[in-house]
Amino acid sequence: MPSYRRRPLVVPVLLCAAVVLVARPTAAEGEPGGDGADGGPGSGLSARVARLYEEAAVATQQYEAGRFEAEAHRAKAQRLEQLLDRERLEITVLREDMGRIARAQYRGGGGLPVAAQLVLSSSPDKLMRGQHVLSRTNMTVVNAIGRSRRAETRLAADEARAAGARQALERHTAELAVLKKGIEQKLEQARWQLQGQADASVAAGACRGAERLDGSPAHDKRKWTVPVDGYTLSAGFGSGGARWVSRHTGQDFAVPIGTPVKAVGAGRVVRVSCGGAFGIEIVLRHDDGYYTQYAHLASVAVDQGENVTAGQWIGLSGTSGNSTGPHLHFEVRVTPQLGSAVDPVPWLAARGAPVGWTRLSRRPGVAR
Repeated sequence: MPSYRRRPLVVPVLLCAAVVLVARPTAAEGEPGGDGADGGPGSGLSARVARLYEEAAVATQQYEAGRFEAEAHRAKAQRLEQLLDRERLEITVLREDMGRIARAQYRGGGGLPVAAQLVLSSSPDKLMRGQHVLSRTNMTVVNAIGRSRRAETRLAADEARAAGARQALERHTAELAVLKKGIEQKLEQARWQLQGQADASVAAGACRGAERLDGSPAHDKRKWTVPVDGYTLSAGFGSGGARWVSRHTGQDFAVPIGTPVKAVGAGRVVRVSCGGAFGIEIVLRHDDGYYTQYAHLASVAVDQGENVTAGQWIGLSGTSGNSTGPHLHFEVRVTPQLGSAVDPVPWLAARGAPVGWTRLSRRPGVAR
């Protein structure tokens, strides 16, 4: 006979299993999971931000190209209008010359019939020479007026075509501006959603896990590169401030949330962590023995122990941890620990990756 005394134990067991599933913590440091873990590569919020970032860059590039072309057509139309004004002025001058010639003919007997001019002329040769000169002058003026009129007609047609092309380009540019604004609005909303996730991860002290990013370059031909594009330099190495215990230990690159962060050189991921003053951070060890740190991130795209190449996207910038605004804190160290930092600007310059005060690119402009 089946035992009915053991059946009631099934309910407590199921309840305990449910509690364990609900209380399951987020992915720990260096473990897979988080954004995109269930939906496959490129399916999470980080990947969406990266895609919108690229779309905004393309839309900005197309808008600027359209605006530049519209300006070129506008300048061409203005030049054609100036040529038309010149042709109209020349026709006016020629018509005035024709009037003067006609008045001179009338005063000098040009209005008399040819037979009367022959009778009154003192010399037939003189009369014929005068008539010949007058005929050539008239013909020259008539031909000049004809040429000017034909030129005016051609210029007017060119101007009309240029104006039509300019108007079409301006309409297209306006459409691109609307598209660009829509993408940027979506990107801004997604950026702050991503930052909200980052803040939650930092508060919990557990990273969400790596999410692979579509569009990350598989290989950069350069051995070394700067960590972000479209930046403005903010706090530099060794600068003082109330937010640091002693001196600033890295170089800050002001970029919007969601800007792809690149490995400055080939290396291995030795640390991925969340929490503390640096917020979400990644530390790489490079082949020459130096370490680089990328801090205040919004998300990570690599796992601890993974090998990376120069220029590979390893995460997205943010403002997590002890941060006053969106930026990347980039640091170069002799050891993986804090306190062994060297100035990253000359360090990068010595490796063929100079850092300027600003670095403009096809990327959307920085927020601060």
